[in-house]
Amino acid sequence: MGPTKPTECRISRYISGHVASCTNEWARQEISPLAAQNLDAFPSRYLPSLPSTLYYPRLPRFGTQHHRLRHRMESESRGKRGEMEGGNWKRSGGGWKKDLFHVIHKVPPGNSPYVRAKQLQLVEKDPDAAILWFWKAINGRDRVDSALKDMAVVMKQQDRAEEAVEAIRSFRHLCSKQAQESLDNLLIDLYKKCGMVEQQIELLKQKLRMIYMGEAFNGKATKTARSHGKKFQISIKQETARILGNLGWAYMQQNNYAAAEVVYRKAQMIEPDANKACNLGLCLVKQGRLDEARRALEDVTHGRFSGAGDGKSTKNKAEELLREIEVRPATSTSEVGLGVEDEIMERIELVLNDWVPLRSKRLPIFEEISAFRDRIAC
Repeated sequence: MGPTKPTECRISRYISGHVASCTNEWARQEISPLAAQNLDAFPSRYLPSLPSTLYYPRLPRFGTQHHRLRHRMESESRGKRGEMEGGNWKRSGGGWKKDLFHVIHKVPPGNSPYVRAKQLQLVEKDPDAAILWFWKAINGRDRVDSALKDMAVVMKQQDRAEEAVEAIRSFRHLCSKQAQESLDNLLIDLYKKCGMVEQQIELLKQKLRMIYMGEAFNGKATKTARSHGKKFQISIKQETARILGNLGWAYMQQNNYAAAEVVYRKAQMIEPDANKACNLGLCLVKQGRLDEARRALEDVTHGRFSGAGDGKSTKNKAEELLREIEVRPATSTSEVGLGVEDEIMERIELVLNDWVPLRSKRLPIFEEISAFRDRIAC
């Protein structure tokens, strides 16, 4: 004869995941004597021999006292196991899932120098100490790709952008080929913050050349980007328009509004948006070509563009420029002169004409850019 089936307390199930065990001694203290006797009615040979597995009595679903007891048993069992593995347990979707420290704080698991640096950066909020540990990670070849990028970001936040530039230049050879594009994007932001306009322009031209030669995005038409924890797809057209917009802004910092105008027109041809249209209007205003500027700015104020650049601040900027046009004397467009046109084309040739021998690799978007360039030259 097998053991008598318990009446008040029965073993119904066990919790998956090897949670902490609950001894019969604890059960005798907390459960009624009848339930304790029924626990002894089940010798270990009738239970699966899984290590650190909790078998707990399923109490009847009535009475406040029983609910409190059941909740206490489950909570203590999860807590013991959570302490052993450095995490907490919570119920989700019918199973037990760990709510780990590194998941909560978005830091990687482990005890390496890079992990320590991320903890100092994100958890302890000590950027100076984090930079020191990022250096240790780089010197120890511990996740060099991530360590170098994260250290440069922290340095930029601490107004140490020049140090970040030197760090990337000195150690990017240790990073993988896949990390080079991200490092270039970071360098562009650092150059902008440091006022290193010439270096920014050269790097932007280099990125345009890579797109033209089919080397960007590892030869694919799109890539996955991440912003504020969210992933999204970027196309070659979007990336080209973004880089051209940055290049136009860099030319504006040099007061070279004629070159910036050509670049912005090309960017608008690829992917129009209100922000670049507003900057194009500013370039035309600075050159005294007020009628053209008015048309470009009215497109912004009338909401003829859609997308992220069509914001309230952009419209306000366009309206301010339109008011400036009303009180500013007009200047003949002939004042721009052929000399400036030649200078514009010379600068753009650095990006476009050098790629002519590689027409077999030319992307469709650059066919459109070249056609636009030819119309300007005429």
